[in-house]
Amino acid sequence: MASITHLTKPQRWDSPYDPEMSEKDVAWLMDQPEIITLDAEAYPEHTPLKGILKNDTRLLHYKVGDIIVREGDYGNSAFLILSGRVRIFADSYPSLLLGRDKSTKKGFLDTISQIWTNSKIPEARDTNSYKAQTVCDDQKIKNYKYSTTNRIFIEDISEVLKKFHTIEKGKSELFGELAALGRVPRTATVFAETETTLLEIRWQGIREIRRYNEAFRHTIDQCYRENALTIHLRETELFSELDENTLSKIANETLFETYGGFDWYISFQRLRSSGQWGVEHEPVIAQQNDYADGLLMIRAGFARVSIEYGSGQRTLTYLSSGDTFGYEELFATWESGSPVNLKASLTALGYVDVLRVPGRILEEYVFPKIKSLASIKTEANTKTLVDDAMLEWAVEERFINATKSMLIDLNRCVRCDDCVRACASTHNGNPRFIRHGKTFNHWMVVNACMHCSDPVCMIGCPTGGIYRNEIDGTVVINDDVCIGCSNCATACPYNNIQMVKIRSESGEELFDRETNKPILKATKCDLCSTTPGGPACVRACSHDALSRVDFRREMFVDDDTL
Repeated sequence: MASITHLTKPQRWDSPYDPEMSEKDVAWLMDQPEIITLDAEAYPEHTPLKGILKNDTRLLHYKVGDIIVREGDYGNSAFLILSGRVRIFADSYPSLLLGRDKSTKKGFLDTISQIWTNSKIPEARDTNSYKAQTVCDDQKIKNYKYSTTNRIFIEDISEVLKKFHTIEKGKSELFGELAALGRVPRTATVFAETETTLLEIRWQGIREIRRYNEAFRHTIDQCYRENALTIHLRETELFSELDENTLSKIANETLFETYGGFDWYISFQRLRSSGQWGVEHEPVIAQQNDYADGLLMIRAGFARVSIEYGSGQRTLTYLSSGDTFGYEELFATWESGSPVNLKASLTALGYVDVLRVPGRILEEYVFPKIKSLASIKTEANTKTLVDDAMLEWAVEERFINATKSMLIDLNRCVRCDDCVRACASTHNGNPRFIRHGKTFNHWMVVNACMHCSDPVCMIGCPTGGIYRNEIDGTVVINDDVCIGCSNCATACPYNNIQMVKIRSESGEELFDRETNKPILKATKCDLCSTTPGGPACVRACSHDALSRVDFRREMFVDDDTL
């Protein structure tokens, strides 16, 4: 008989948001008027309010001028103001205030001069730009917002308030909840106008509070309905011709749903390393043959559409932000007067934010204005398994997240490494990708940053050092602001961010004076964002073997159409 080992099943609160949140802190919070209104008696024994505060929140203290969140950053939390005041930028402002590089292209002479000015020392840096940076361990990350080392802050607040339009928020007000629940970029930058104490609540805690407190749920839902949902509906072709009054009625009936984990990349990496992934491991949003009770609109994330095939599932396509599911069956039900069940299943590929518009709402306001219906699934069902093979692979590997994946045709590649040398010459002698990766048939997806549509690498960055370029959406790293915490490298599901030991311009290895550990920096492909002509790797390939592919828009039915 085979031996067995018993383990304690992992629980959600095994990893508190702040391991140092004490019982004394929780008791203090329970006495605050903002928390008293949440009505602790309404929460069940398995999810008590005290448990949520202990495990899903953390107390943060900001000094005057500290930037709390930055526009464009991805976050997984909301903030409740316990004391002090914050300001939200309502207009544009200099990106340098956020610790971001000024995005400029190199001139012709600068580009040519790289041939003889590139350093021969690997990962050499001008240390004068680091402002006494030190290597960042876990404790320093936790204390980041309390320290001045590398702190990004606004110095002359009175001048900023005169020059820029800002919105004030004070005690008991909430901000950041829409980006946290919807996994969308922060829409504005927020800074502390005074000494401020905040309760940061991660999205799991927001979800639980919303579930058991009707007033809180109403506040969150109403905020989204007023600020985002009507706009989202108007931008959807199905509702684009409806008047504002009708859109408001639809918005009031729309349900908000989430599937999968916000930190999906962790479970994905674990499943992939064990060779266990597929439809059976994905949260079910809608099941084939079930009754279609509403139109599902993907607001954020990715979902797989599949049908039963033998004893398994066959992938038809995938859906992302802006796509819908169930429309065909709902329309057919209304048109025929008889229930038409779902022809396919929908499962979450990671974290998916869904809006569910009840079928009766469509029957009342939308369907009467539609004369015919084009079937998308029928066309998909005519494809052969050979046609679907690469799509299946791309979905399984989550390459559908890529907007600029480096793809090499191995039938054309002669392994000359001109692409690597071109990358190195463009980045001061240091290549920013590794020429190997996952392969399918004669295609290889190289270990180079894919500039994802859902860049989970940005979520845990404490300084905003990794961010989206405002010009073209490229995900880049500001080397001057990076503190070497490796959060981005750990989060990347594709291992496309490298942590490197850096040296001075004279070749000396750099160590932290406090810990005597090597100072690290995160590096990755930046699509040669400062170089005229685009990615040097593509231009250097004389065999047309290398291309940059958007898996969302350039999906193919066979591997000869790329």
